[in-house]
Amino acid sequence: MHPMRTNLLLLLILLLGGCAHSPTVDVLGSYFPAWMLCIIVGLLSTLIVRLLLIGFGIYSHLRLKPLVFSCMAIFFTFVVWLGIFKN
Repeated sequence: MHPMRTNLLLLLILLLGGCAHSPTVDVLGSYFPAWMLCIIVGLLSTLIVRLLLIGFGIYSHLRLKPLVFSCMAIFFTFVVWLGIFKN
């Protein structure tokens, strides 16, 4: 086999190895990718924290709000993912 073809084949094997397991969740009879549900829960959690910060009067003192809430949404998304689908 040609060395270039062998390298391409090895690269494809490595890249497609992550596609072996795709967690899905049954929601009302329809299967959704688990990451979509984790993102939704992460965004809702961030919204709840934002409302709490407004209620406590801390929201007006935050600087770089887009960065803070983006990181918070990512954090909650990963926490939900690791908590439920850590395999």
